[in-house]
Parts: sequence; C-alpha cells; structure tokens
Amino acid sequence: MKGKSILSEGKQIQLATELVRLGARLQVLEASTTLSRERLVKLYKEVKGASPPKGMLPYSEDWFTGWQPNMHSSLFINIYNYITRYTKVRDIDAIIKSYQLYLEHIEANRLQRILSFTRAWTLVRFVESKVLSVTSCVKCTGNFLVHSLDIQSNHVCGLCHVPSRAGKTKRVAQEARAAQEAGAGELCVI
Repeated sequence: MKGKSILSEGKQIQLATELVRLGARLQVLEASTTLSRERLVKLYKEVKGASPPKGMLPYSEDWFTGWQPNMHSSLFINIYNYITRYTKVRDIDAIIKSYQLYLEHIEANRLQRILSFTRAWTLVRFVESKVLSVTSCVKCTGNFLVHSLDIQSNHVCGLCHVPSRAGKTKRVAQEARAAQEAGAGELCVI
C-alpha cells in the first residue's frame, strides 16, 4: 500500500492557499488540487475567515464578449498565451501567473478589476475547448476574444469601435467627477 507523500500534500495545500487568496471558488480548488472537499472547505475558512460562497460557477461564454469584460478578458488571455508560448509554465500555474500579471496591470493603471480569478479560469477552459477564440482587430491589430463561430475576417475590437454606452455607469461618472475635482485629469475606463 502506497502512503501519501507529505511533500506532495504540502504543495497541494500551498497551491490551494494561493488560489483562495486570489479569489478562486471551491469548484476551482477541487478541479486544480488533489485535496478532499472537506480539507478545501477547512482551508478556505482558515485563509478567508469565512465559508466559501455557494452556487454555480459562471458558465456563459457571452459574458466574455460584452464590451468591458471583453477588454479585460482579452488582456488576460493575451498574457496567458504569451506565458504558455514563451515559458515552461503550464496548467493552473500559468493561470495563476497570468492572473497576477493582470492584477498588476489593473493596479498600475488604476482600473477597476472586472475579471475574477474564477472567470479567468473559466475563460481558459472556454478557449481550450474552442468555444471562444482570439482574433486580430483589422484596425489596431490587437488580439481580442470572440465567439469561435463568429465571422472573424473583418473583426473590429471594442477599443477601435467603442459602443455609445460603453463606460457610462454611475461608478464611472462618480470616479470621473472625483478625478476632475482632484485635478487628476481623465480616467481610463476600460
């Protein structure tokens, strides 16, 4: 009978802890580690100080094609594709590294975080299963997420053709007023 490796279990606990800190839901932890559900719930409570949220994971690929989510999702998937293409980092480690870089970009540019870790994990699954794909914009040549079944030959991204209501939320208006009052100039509203 083969015994469990303490070192292997320690690595799994370390991975689960990092995932919880990044905001991963319990279902992501279960899919990404070999720890039991009971241990994951206990670990989640210890790290977050609360029980994990209940309910289903986000499952609609349509969320990723809305204007603002598409900009953030496209940024993330481009980081992910770069990491997996030019390094030896793979699987959940590639998602973690990509998400950390996404968060750094968001923080450095003082943007609102739109993409949660769980959505980023789901996005990678959608791209790998070819539900979503990446295509180039014909105007700026940037790479953006689209439905795989959409016609992609003349794709114009949401930055080159901003929808008329894009970024017109109460929060954005309040931030713009606050920035104007503080003399900070214009805010980027991706």
